[in-house]
Amino acid sequence: MRGDVTRKWTLLRHLNSKYRTYSTETGKWRQVIAEKNGSVNAFVHITPPQPIEDGPLAGIPIAIKDNIATAGSPTTCSSAMLQNFVSPFDATVVKLLRKAGADIIGKTNCDEFGMGSLNVHSVHGPVVNPFHSYSSGTTWLDREKRSAGGSSGGSAAAVAAGMCVAALGTDTGGSIRLPASYCGIVGFKPSYGLVSRWGVVSFADSLDCVAVMAANVSDAKRIFNFISVYDEKDPTAATDDVRQMASNSVQEGLHQLRRKTRTGTSLDGIRIGIPQEYFPSELSPTILGPVRRAILSLKSQGATIVPVTLPSTSYALSAYYVLASAEASSNLARYDGIQYGNRVVPPHGADLRKTSRIYAYTRSAGFGHEVQKRILLGTYALTADAFDNYFLQAQRVRQLVKNDFNSVFSIPDYYSPSSHAKDPLETTVDVLVHPSSIRTAPPLPTAKTDLNEDAGLDAYVQDVLTVPASLARLPALNVPIHDYTERKVQGQVDELDDGWPIGISVVGQWGTDELVLEVGEALEELRVSGG
Repeated sequence: MRGDVTRKWTLLRHLNSKYRTYSTETGKWRQVIAEKNGSVNAFVHITPPQPIEDGPLAGIPIAIKDNIATAGSPTTCSSAMLQNFVSPFDATVVKLLRKAGADIIGKTNCDEFGMGSLNVHSVHGPVVNPFHSYSSGTTWLDREKRSAGGSSGGSAAAVAAGMCVAALGTDTGGSIRLPASYCGIVGFKPSYGLVSRWGVVSFADSLDCVAVMAANVSDAKRIFNFISVYDEKDPTAATDDVRQMASNSVQEGLHQLRRKTRTGTSLDGIRIGIPQEYFPSELSPTILGPVRRAILSLKSQGATIVPVTLPSTSYALSAYYVLASAEASSNLARYDGIQYGNRVVPPHGADLRKTSRIYAYTRSAGFGHEVQKRILLGTYALTADAFDNYFLQAQRVRQLVKNDFNSVFSIPDYYSPSSHAKDPLETTVDVLVHPSSIRTAPPLPTAKTDLNEDAGLDAYVQDVLTVPASLARLPALNVPIHDYTERKVQGQVDELDDGWPIGISVVGQWGTDELVLEVGEALEELRVSGG
């Protein structure tokens, strides 16, 4: 048992060296997909081998979430509404990866239009978490079936199962970080506006971010550096001037961190905030112990741990679902079966005297139950009767959440400057660290009735720790901290430990992506070395 566990973690830790062996043998990666995907359902389309351009990513297999346009391949958003759509163009991020020589190996499963936390709302079926429980004697095929998280569960499962080196997904309220936590990999949501959204099918324009998944922080950073460029086709893209101002502000902190780490892992001079509100009553005891040990490890490496408070956090989840649903109802209004989307022929004898009924047949058949619920919620929030009490109130809460973050970070927000007062200098921090999820990966529903139950309040609560950073448009990184073998040897495993991955999040001020990744690498090194 212990040997199996060690081999699994070794695969994840050394995937970077493994893919160099396969960089000119793209067929081997597709063979791995053929062997594993049937039991995971991560990929919904595999691209045939293509000529690879010379470049720094030459031959590196990268998967793309099914809501990001790829020329000549289906882009279905895992929805019946777009089931037959093949994009005639590449999204900007895909174009940049191809230019660098990457092998765009296929499209990955996701929740329909990015709406979901468990990757069960998909026309292609649910994604199965490939990380089997180490605390049991199950084999790969006999493992307990748990969720890979959503909405980017396919991308997470593809990386975790070793079917690709990295994958792109999208993160609106936690859709990268939650699956990464569940699957035991790295998931990085950049600062809003640093990565182009052109060619990404919109869910909520003010929240959507293209994000990166990989087996380690180094690979995630490498991919991020290739796609983080200004794109004039994206109206929300941060300008080069704004990027430069943020970069200059963070360089001093990075210089200090690098100076202290020349001879080993040390975080002297880095102030890490621990937000009290991110340890809610819903947090599983399974999560709490490993997170506390990770924080103590950071402290042992010289980091200054500072308790902070973000009082508006408790309102963030409700505000998020109002705002995201309102934007989704507007964005998805275009799918009427006439200009956009598959058209459903009404049944014989249907009353077609009103055009709205023709639309209704198409939209009822094309959109899944979860998407329909969110469209209805969002449409109601935008009505005259509800606009002030719901939509505008949610916008006010969003600003309060942002003000909370601005008050505790030592670096200002250059993307959307605010005059909100900061805390005294001695209480401000460089980054925040907190649990990525309230529990380990939940079991997959086993029947239609279970699926309907999981679509209720419990599924929405999964995002409670990830939504605030999305509302504030901040960079956020999930790093796996769970190593069952090491903890078992050290006697740190109790009856609450189920052996499944646990993640910890690093969150920074807007534009401090490089600093967030540096701290993430330090966390990763602590786990690998057993620190």
